[in-house]
Amino acid sequence: MSIGNSPEDERPFRDEPQEARVSVGRALQQARIAAGLTVDDVSTATRVRIAIIHAIEADDFAPCGGDVYARGHIRTLARAVHLDPAPLITQYDGEHGGRPAPTPAAPLFEAERIRPERRGPNWTAAMVAAIVVVIGFVGFTAVKGGDSGNDAKSQVAGGGKSAASKSASPTPKKDKPATPSPEPSDSAIAAAPQDKVTVQVSAPNGRSWISAKDHNGRMLFDGLLNKGQSKTFQDSSKINLILGDAGAIELYVNGKKIDDNFQQGQVQRLTYTKGDPVAG
Repeated sequence: MSIGNSPEDERPFRDEPQEARVSVGRALQQARIAAGLTVDDVSTATRVRIAIIHAIEADDFAPCGGDVYARGHIRTLARAVHLDPAPLITQYDGEHGGRPAPTPAAPLFEAERIRPERRGPNWTAAMVAAIVVVIGFVGFTAVKGGDSGNDAKSQVAGGGKSAASKSASPTPKKDKPATPSPEPSDSAIAAAPQDKVTVQVSAPNGRSWISAKDHNGRMLFDGLLNKGQSKTFQDSSKINLILGDAGAIELYVNGKKIDDNFQQGQVQRLTYTKGDPVAG
């Protein structure tokens, strides 16, 4: 299975003095390589552009667009490569003049999320809808008037039959037995219906970064799963997974355990669908 560029090509120089202090960018690069992740993997997981990740690992924070955004990128990348971001933020503040006073109007940092634009009312669509409603009402009125005339004629023609039917005793109606409701179609576990795909991810052997998306590519979860924690994802047709450390993960798909022999530190991309669990 291909997992992108090999991190072996990006290992730091070994002739660097041990007593030299590791920079923020170098610390992030070493942690990423130790986690078995490429720059493409980290970019996909954090939505930080590849060019910015390369610049930060080279201790060039100019492409971040300011100290506030640089701190946000450092915090996001540190969590993706299993590092505590607090010491790195402190080191960055010490090397760049300290943390500025907070600005109340400044928005919280988000990793380059696209915000929807506000749009004004669509008057053209409103006018078209109003015209359709008026035409529908006129047509309904015309049809209703024709039906009323036909009903009056039928009442005159069938007056004798109505009188005869009134004299006859009404036949009692028998209640129909209620149709039993179908039993719920659950599989081996209650949380895994057969008409959906259900994936349970647990970390009994350690912690691992995971990413989960539905069949439309919508992000269901993106973060660190600590030891002992578990997450359950469900979709109508497909679940896409990326495991940062597959050896620490146990998977249950549609109520069945997946017995794949994942290695410690191994990155895995998996896809599961309805029915028997099959890795995509």
